[in-house]
Amino acid sequence: MSKLLNNLVVIGIYAVFAVLLLTTMYPLIWVIGTSLHPGNTLMVSSMFPKQPTLEHYVELIRNTDFVLWFRNTVTIALANAVISTGLVAATAYAFSRFRFKGRQQGLMALLILQMFPGFLSIMAIFVLLLQTKLLDTHLGLILIYAGGSISMGTWVMKGHFDTIPKSLEEAAYIDGASHMVTLFKIILPLSLPAITFVALNSFITPFMDFILPQIVLRSSDKMTLAQGLYNMVATETNSSFTTFAAGAVLVALPITILYMYFQKYLIHGMTAGADKG
Repeated sequence: MSKLLNNLVVIGIYAVFAVLLLTTMYPLIWVIGTSLHPGNTLMVSSMFPKQPTLEHYVELIRNTDFVLWFRNTVTIALANAVISTGLVAATAYAFSRFRFKGRQQGLMALLILQMFPGFLSIMAIFVLLLQTKLLDTHLGLILIYAGGSISMGTWVMKGHFDTIPKSLEEAAYIDGASHMVTLFKIILPLSLPAITFVALNSFITPFMDFILPQIVLRSSDKMTLAQGLYNMVATETNSSFTTFAAGAVLVALPITILYMYFQKYLIHGMTAGADKG
C-alpha cells in the first residue's frame, strides 16, 4: 500500500510538471510558428506553417529600426548591469560586515520596498527626471533601474557574503589590507555566483520592461526594444503581427542563451546564503 501511494505521488508530480511544461512551451512554439508564417495576420491556420519563411525577420531588420532599438537596449542593459552590481555589492558588504546604528531597520526597509510595485512611484520619478533634465535620456532610465535593483539584490548578495568566513578577511587585515582591498581581492572573487545572478537580472531588466521606458523615453531614436515592438501592433493601422513575433523571437534568443550559459551560477546564486541572514 505504501509503495502504491508513493508511485501515485510520483505520477502526480510528473503530471503537474508535464502540465507546467505544456503551458510554458505552447505560447513559445506558437510565437515561433507565427514568425515563420507568410502574411501578417495574427490568426494562423496551424501552429506549424506548411511553407515557412524568414521574410519577416528580413523585413524586421531592413524596414524597421530594430537594430537601433536593440543597440539602445543593450547599451542601457550593460550600463545598468555594471552600475547595479557595483551599488548592490557595496551595500551588501556594508550590511554584512559592519555593525552600525539603524542596520536592522535599513535591512527591513529594503525588504519592505520589494513588496511595492515600481510603477507606484512613476509620478515622483517623472517629476524628478523633469527637474533634473534627465527626462528622455538613457542616463535617467539607467539611474532608475540601478536604484531600484538595490532593494532586492542587497538581500541576495548579503546572504552570500555572510557565508564567507570572516577569518579570511581578518588574515588580510593582519597583512595590512584595507576593507576595499578585502572586498575586491577576497569577497567578490568568492561571490561570483551571487554577482552573476545580480548582474544578469540587471542586464535582462531593460529587455523585459515596457512601462518605465515608455514614460521616460519620448524620442523615436532613443526607444528600447519593448517600445519599438509595441508600436508595431499598438494601433489599428499597424498590424504587423508576424513581424512582431519575429522581433519577439530575436529578443528572447540572447536572453535564453545567457540563462543557459550561466545556469549553474544562477542556481547557486539564488540558493547560496539561504541559511544565513
